[in-house]
Amino acid sequence: MNATHKHLMMILSLVISFSFPVYAERIKDIASIEGVRTNQLVGYGLVTGLDKSGDKTTFTGQSLRSMLGRLGLTLPPGIDPKAKNIAAVSIQAELPAFAKPGQHIDVTVSSIGDAKSLRGGVLLMSPLKGADGQVYAIAQGNLVVGGLSASGKDGSSITINNPNVGRIANGATIERIVNTPFADGNALIFNLYTPDFTTANRMAESINHVLGPNTAKPIDATSVRVNAPLDLGQKVTFASMVENMTIAPDDAPARIIINSRTGTVVINSKVRVQPAAVSHGSLTVTISENPQVSQPNALSGGQTVITPKSQIKVEEEKSHMFLFNPGVSLDEIVRAVNNVGAAPSDLVAILEALKAAGALRAELIII
Repeated sequence: MNATHKHLMMILSLVISFSFPVYAERIKDIASIEGVRTNQLVGYGLVTGLDKSGDKTTFTGQSLRSMLGRLGLTLPPGIDPKAKNIAAVSIQAELPAFAKPGQHIDVTVSSIGDAKSLRGGVLLMSPLKGADGQVYAIAQGNLVVGGLSASGKDGSSITINNPNVGRIANGATIERIVNTPFADGNALIFNLYTPDFTTANRMAESINHVLGPNTAKPIDATSVRVNAPLDLGQKVTFASMVENMTIAPDDAPARIIINSRTGTVVINSKVRVQPAAVSHGSLTVTISENPQVSQPNALSGGQTVITPKSQIKVEEEKSHMFLFNPGVSLDEIVRAVNNVGAAPSDLVAILEALKAAGALRAELIII
């Protein structure tokens, strides 16, 4: 163990010995190292062994013919193999960072034809490709399907969950390495999951406090550049040391999130309201029709007619006006609104009116 490595280990011990401050979070929980990420893989294949629940699409037969041709079996021209026990499927998987050939990853298999169920099927060997068109894994194995579908001769049927999607645990073997920039250069860039200038600055200050001045430098609201050793083994130790440091992220900006479909309203603790008075009430308008029948005398020669008669009734709830004092907090806002019995939709209207009046010091987001 050289002197540099000993120095890194001493610093790592010092960092770990620090107690976790209140509300502090590890850097690894709020940021990731640039370039260290998963990669999506996709493929196409055939599932066999189905109990007459396969699909009848043309491309399934073409795929079967092509597969048999690669195995040395040639079907006569013009014959469409309409096997009911096969299904064409798409295959998805995620390739983790630093995954090595020979390791296994899970795959998800879903039908792309008109198959009724994939239950009991077996996925045949299928290549999984990345965005660059290269094969990174080979998938094969028995499907585990959580869904169930059954039907009777009278046309009745029942379906539980989704029988056309299955999963194979460790169903793909990795064949190719994805190069990452982790081993390149003499620096690591940590990207915050939630961009914030204050948090990025605190992260750089925390790292510099432990590792020395000018070790870390904030680039923008998302990224912090940290000088790292060139030696790959020392860089791994260094990354472990940095990501286990703790900082106190800054509070999010004052925001109110409103889900207009469900009526859910979320107000964070930084929301403040300027002096304002709110009167809440609702009108109930009822219109009823009571048609009147006009019957003429027996010898008058007139006709019986129906004359419309409408009744309109307006009711208004008696609600009290409530006053917001300067800079009231979340607790006071919720208590004041609840006191007048506002429903979620009414609360949305009140918040939008406060925002329009300039009394609400928060970002109003409606989704």
